[in-house]
Amino acid sequence: MADVLSVGVNLEAFAQAISAIQALRSSVSRVFDCLKDGMRNKETLEGREKAFIAHFQDNLHSVNRDLNELERLSNLVGKPSENHPLHNSGLLSLDPVQDKTPLYSQLLQAYKWSNKLQYHAGLASGLLNQQSLKRSANQMGVSAKRRPKAQPTTLVLPPQYVDDVISRIDRMFPEMSIHLSRPNGTSAMLLLDIWSKSNYQVFQKVTDHATTALLHYQLPQMPDVVVRSFMTWLRSYMKLFQAPCQRCGKFLQDGLPPTWRDFRTLEAFHDTCRQ
Repeated sequence: MADVLSVGVNLEAFAQAISAIQALRSSVSRVFDCLKDGMRNKETLEGREKAFIAHFQDNLHSVNRDLNELERLSNLVGKPSENHPLHNSGLLSLDPVQDKTPLYSQLLQAYKWSNKLQYHAGLASGLLNQQSLKRSANQMGVSAKRRPKAQPTTLVLPPQYVDDVISRIDRMFPEMSIHLSRPNGTSAMLLLDIWSKSNYQVFQKVTDHATTALLHYQLPQMPDVVVRSFMTWLRSYMKLFQAPCQRCGKFLQDGLPPTWRDFRTLEAFHDTCRQ
């Protein structure tokens, strides 16, 4: 039985097709040699013409025969499967100089690495969703094994509810300016100027940490808790230049105050001290 590659190529028919191509090239070469040599080895003109025509016809029949054989084998060779993950790149495995250009093996390695990366990213996403806001299964009173799998949800809240939540947060943090805007209808936007790039390195670091905090505080089922937790964390920077580092006890390190605030305890740390 003929060996068949995973890309759908019949190896035995493929080898025969290569031999048929070589035979066809030889037949075509003989046709051109016949035309080049012309009429020879006959004394009379009529004899030379007959011999030339007979020889030329034989060569053309050979070309036709070899071409038909090649067409037959081409139907047996097959074509790459459309379900192959690397598609036509699988044909690179037939490269005779694999040692010099190992493209196919490198593609396979990259494809396997990409699959593993996607798999581990999915696992990490599930773990992060389970550990949002440092909540554990024990804290929620539900066994981790029986905990339902988190499903993607779209949360739609009435405008009055959003206004009430922001109003309470505004009263909780009177020293911070909070403004709620609805530029496109019912969609609300909380205005906090944490995106404009500062000219000072200390505030650039605070902006980076705030961006990290926005990614950390994620709980789609309880958006009011997320906003309050983030605002509480952001409020800890009121004493940016007054709080010492909780690890080294210094106020300055490399000319900068402790710019990192722990997400749970809100304690101040230098970047190098928190690691």
